[in-house]
Amino acid sequence: MIRTNLCLHYAVRDVFNMTLYDLLKTKKCFKLVCAAANENEEEIKKLIAIYAKAGCRFFDLCAKKEILQSAKQGLDYSIAKEKQGDYHFCISVGIKDNQHISKAYISRNICTNCQRCLQICPQNAIKKQDGFCSIVTKNCIGCKKCFEICPSQAISMHSEDINLQKILPELISLGISCIELHISGEDEEEIEKKWEELNSSFDGILSICQNRNEIGDEKIIKRLQRLISKRPPFSTIIQTDGKPMSGSDDSYKTTLQTVAFAEIIQNSKLPVFIMLSGGTNSKTSELAHLCGVNADAVAMGSYARKIVRPYLDMPDLLENKQSFEEAVNLAKNLIKSVSK
Repeated sequence: MIRTNLCLHYAVRDVFNMTLYDLLKTKKCFKLVCAAANENEEEIKKLIAIYAKAGCRFFDLCAKKEILQSAKQGLDYSIAKEKQGDYHFCISVGIKDNQHISKAYISRNICTNCQRCLQICPQNAIKKQDGFCSIVTKNCIGCKKCFEICPSQAISMHSEDINLQKILPELISLGISCIELHISGEDEEEIEKKWEELNSSFDGILSICQNRNEIGDEKIIKRLQRLISKRPPFSTIIQTDGKPMSGSDDSYKTTLQTVAFAEIIQNSKLPVFIMLSGGTNSKTSELAHLCGVNADAVAMGSYARKIVRPYLDMPDLLENKQSFEEAVNLAKNLIKSVSK
């Protein structure tokens, strides 16, 4: 029943979703990843304003109404209402304990106040409070940099299990073109449950963000074959999450894993769109081309946010024309790397 309904809806989907499909077909699609756990409304608004003005038409967001509304405010800042039909929002959800939807927690009973976490956080998500470091929850994106550097193991990662049936109707009504499911590990039952919920709730393009950290390539391909069997051809994006949230530098080495993973998906000949992610940067498309990987899109998060971080931290960015244009030019150059 689900497959029949999807085939019908996919065939008659509205112009909004058709445009996303066409954007992916260009094989030059750039998706800005604001981070699935990023709940900083002001930062989201600025990110969307900058990258929309720079030419990005696809944005990945936390699955919360307030975040989607802030993103739309950012789009309003840069793009006229009559042209916004060509711009698309994706909301990200995940299975429990997936890194992309997790947040850090610091135990004061264990913390030695070495402040290494404070120095390494790329999201301004850690602050000193009452002589201790603590997490600014809305800013934390679950990158685990603090978790990995803490010498006293005072930091742990936690995620909230989201009720999809409760949140999706309102988000869909606000206007989204895609929903992305972040999966990991071997809990096939939970993956299947979440995937069924998305298929039964949403008629547009779905995305699967998968990495290779915990299961082998053969199991991944069999999993993906099973999941997409419920959907029409090319109604699904496979996001090859090479090295999740690692793109803080601009090297070939950082982006190598996503290109290698994309080659495996490409060789499987699955009827899906392939999107490079996880360690992506300005070298990603070039390396993919050199390796004979013909991806349809590139998703960038850590590196895309990093290059405009000084501007995101400016309280008056959207009132400061010169600074805003400087940020836009940086974003334009990054987006151009996908089109080469």
